[in-house]
Amino acid sequence: MYLEKLSLTDFRSYAQVDLSFEPGVTVLVGYNGIGKTNLMEAIGYLATLSSHRVSSDAPLLRFGTERALIRAKLVRGGQSTVLELEINGSRANRGRINRSNPVRARDILGICQTVLFAPEDLALVKGDPSNRRRFLDELMVSLMPRHSATRTDYDRVLKQRNALLKSGRTGKFTAGHEATLDVWDQHMARAGAELLHARLELVERIRPHLKAAYAKLTDGSKEADAIYRSTLQDMMDDDAAGAGYAAGPAAVERGEDLRELSVDDLTDRYVQAFAASRRKELERGISLVGPHRDDVELILGEAPAKGYASHGETWSMCLSLRLASYYVMLDDARTGGSAPILILDDVFAELDVQRRRKLAAIVSGAEQVLVTAAVDADIPEELAGRRVKVVPGGIDESESR
Repeated sequence: MYLEKLSLTDFRSYAQVDLSFEPGVTVLVGYNGIGKTNLMEAIGYLATLSSHRVSSDAPLLRFGTERALIRAKLVRGGQSTVLELEINGSRANRGRINRSNPVRARDILGICQTVLFAPEDLALVKGDPSNRRRFLDELMVSLMPRHSATRTDYDRVLKQRNALLKSGRTGKFTAGHEATLDVWDQHMARAGAELLHARLELVERIRPHLKAAYAKLTDGSKEADAIYRSTLQDMMDDDAAGAGYAAGPAAVERGEDLRELSVDDLTDRYVQAFAASRRKELERGISLVGPHRDDVELILGEAPAKGYASHGETWSMCLSLRLASYYVMLDDARTGGSAPILILDDVFAELDVQRRRKLAAIVSGAEQVLVTAAVDADIPEELAGRRVKVVPGGIDESESR
């Protein structure tokens, strides 16, 4: 799959801009602040319905406008698909597929697939767990769009459950509230179990690719790994440890591994965990157990990458995570999915020469690679390809080649 045409209306700094792309490597060159990243952000948004730069849609609308429009023509196997996404400031976003009737924005998920590398990726290692959860969930939805609804359902139930728990802190928690909380526990357990089950499977798919990618980017002296840390697993391990004091070490070793449980089993474990945590949750007015509090621990050698990795190692780990997601998507492409578009947004300026060349050699064989850079000198020779000159408000066709 590759992107053939992109058109933006009132998106970020662009009143209107139209670009044509080709398979292979395309490098967009222009000085910092000119709008290169805005173009890449639009393509990424079309794939994930979220921006890698901001958490809300408001900054995506050109100042003074009420909506933005992203149009893209994608080609896969000789067949073209036209996607349109309307980003609205005051109502729900809407999409169109091949100029059909409007559909929900999430209905276009999975058609355009991207892997986007950006300087903001440092937060995957250095930032809080929400960054790693978001990385995992966006990849999960790209591979299995139906899980967009799973995430939405979980967030809705979590909001309702937290509202009930907060009422307990104000002394307004009645028997009726408790009965309602029991109902929300069941809903949250099911939605949480589906989300957790999908995340656990995805992490296991990522791990071998993460190790291989990190070895290719570095001298191979340290091994990279990822471990899913679940609040549910922590509670189950604590329960097993408590039983171990009475029954001996063997009881502790029999603690369940979440990866071996079905969605139904995970649902039951969540219901039990919510019951065991209720007193603490009412005291704090917040849900303490669930996928919203989980983390993906990144390991480098024998230590956590966060706090122990050097700047170069941190960059290599971030790049390896993105490459791992690319390889997972390629695995799916071999069974009927689409190979993703690779986007490298101002990444090479952040890397030393050795890492630049290694990353370029790894990605150069992709069907389509879109790169942004302030100057041509930032781009390794391995990424020879079409050059597009970005100027204020659009593209300078006379200087593109």
